[in-house]
Amino acid sequence: MRAADVTNVRAAGARRLRSWRWSAPAVAMTAWGGNHFSPLLLMYRRVEGYSSVQVDLFFAFYVLGLIPGFLVAGPFSDEHGRKRLVTVALLLGILGSVVLAFGGSSAVLLCLGRFVSGLSVAVAMVVGTSWIKELSTDAEPATRARRASLTLTAGFGLGAGVSGALAQWGPAPTLLPYAVHIALSLVALALLVPAGETRVPVDGQSRRLLADLRIPDRGRHRFFGVVLPMAPWVFGAPALAFVVGPALISRELGADQVGFATLAAVVALASGAAVQPLVPAIGRLTGGRQAVVGLVVLAIGCVLLTVVARLGSAPLAAVAAGLLGIAYGICIVAGLVEVQAMADPHSLAGLTGIYYSLTYLGFALPVVLAALSHLVGYPYLLAGLTLVCLLCAVVVARNLRVDRP
Repeated sequence: MRAADVTNVRAAGARRLRSWRWSAPAVAMTAWGGNHFSPLLLMYRRVEGYSSVQVDLFFAFYVLGLIPGFLVAGPFSDEHGRKRLVTVALLLGILGSVVLAFGGSSAVLLCLGRFVSGLSVAVAMVVGTSWIKELSTDAEPATRARRASLTLTAGFGLGAGVSGALAQWGPAPTLLPYAVHIALSLVALALLVPAGETRVPVDGQSRRLLADLRIPDRGRHRFFGVVLPMAPWVFGAPALAFVVGPALISRELGADQVGFATLAAVVALASGAAVQPLVPAIGRLTGGRQAVVGLVVLAIGCVLLTVVARLGSAPLAAVAAGLLGIAYGICIVAGLVEVQAMADPHSLAGLTGIYYSLTYLGFALPVVLAALSHLVGYPYLLAGLTLVCLLCAVVVARNLRVDRP
């Protein structure tokens, strides 16, 4: 073989190792491990007799794990490399599922397992999506963002769908969902071995923790005017779809509560995944206002949930889940594109962590609505939420008009 041919073969091999496809399964499986617990909450209330306060506590510990992961994972990956941190995230996800599998009868162990799962998901979301973006050297920025968000969405959706179905109709409902996740995570761990690294540590970078957690000056106005009003709705939309929606019709569902919650999660996340490849086209058709489109669709979904709260209609709740999933898909890609556009190589992971920290504020919506429902009925709360969403859409549209990229 000629020297030139050898060089070409080596270059092709290096490109394959640097392909984002090696890292994607690990990121997807950590997302799976974070979200597959959501449709199981109703099962734990039925099987183990946990109260609604305890169930909310499980979710709170998940969020407690997310927060430190979001804030420190990016800078730490700058210091130690993307691959190493994603590997740690995958191992934490496996540990979380082990604790949850054997701790179903202990509220303390469930809280611990959810904390570890949250930490795992946060690291994968910040570092994994940055890694996928950096490995996608063959694609334009919108495609890079879409690959990262689709990987997460696939993991979230498959985790909720498979685990919810196993809990509703499979044997050993408190064990089998976690066993499946652990087995698939081990496969993803093996696929990480040949994956290429994109971040080479440099001396003194351990002192960059606070410096990396910043918003670049050139993107500050756009971040506060466009990203901030939209970010909490990113995960607020699916939270409304598969937490609030099923709760509104829980009496009508009876023994099928877990099954419908699983269906709502799958419909929402599948819709979100399906719309993400269309986001660049939506941006071109609307002059870069895809974020506004996402917020308007979300407001329509809130209107449908308002009707569901009045009528108790399961089919209408499923339609609302689909619309809320579409809103999620548009908003998460729009936010990632904005963040990637304003970040420099040293601030990408840190700024992505800040962005995801803001997006997960939306998961507090069900808790806030449940607390306020003792004072005001759900129809009025959801109507007010619709108005707030439309107000955010107006703010985003105004800032997009005065601050074009």
